[in-house]
Amino acid sequence: MTAGTDPDEAQIEAVARGDAAATQNLVARKLPRVLSLARRLLNDPAEAEDVAQEALLRLWKQAPHWVPGRAKVDTWLHKVAVNLCYDRLRRRRDTVDHTEIELADPAASPAKRLDQTQVSQTVEAALQSLPERQRLALVLCYYQELSNIEAAALMEVSVEALESLLSRGRRQLKAKLADSRADLIGGGTASGGKPVLKVITGSKV
Repeated sequence: MTAGTDPDEAQIEAVARGDAAATQNLVARKLPRVLSLARRLLNDPAEAEDVAQEALLRLWKQAPHWVPGRAKVDTWLHKVAVNLCYDRLRRRRDTVDHTEIELADPAASPAKRLDQTQVSQTVEAALQSLPERQRLALVLCYYQELSNIEAAALMEVSVEALESLLSRGRRQLKAKLADSRADLIGGGTASGGKPVLKVITGSKV
């Protein structure tokens, strides 16, 4: 990465100087994405909050030692969060509880909210059932909106290997959701307003 191309570089330098406002701003901007990543990998809101807090704490501690140009702050933070999630997944290795409910549109009717919840649960359950590497690739590229190059670097694989994981993940999701396809088409969107079928069939450029 070329020095000076990271939009977070100036802010991490301010954090390193002990700038409280910069720290608060950085946490406010990064927390939602890290939390979203951890929730999708762990499927446990409480554990996800712990991971997000730990990842941001490590970023704060790392700030004085940050070497500009070595890595993007966002990529580094994602890597830390993924590793923390994997540590927890390795420790539990039991069945995944598919009870996490996506936030529903508060303006929607109760019936529509229920429909959105059911769609989200169906997609999340299918996502959680994928092999970890395929799930991580899909989460990084579609939910975290990292580029293929960024996601591949974070997973320490080639872009071709990442695309293979994405392809296999999409195929498996499509197969797992085949029976629910009609309901999904008519049932609203996945989290963040993303069309459900984009996750299932779309290809990331």
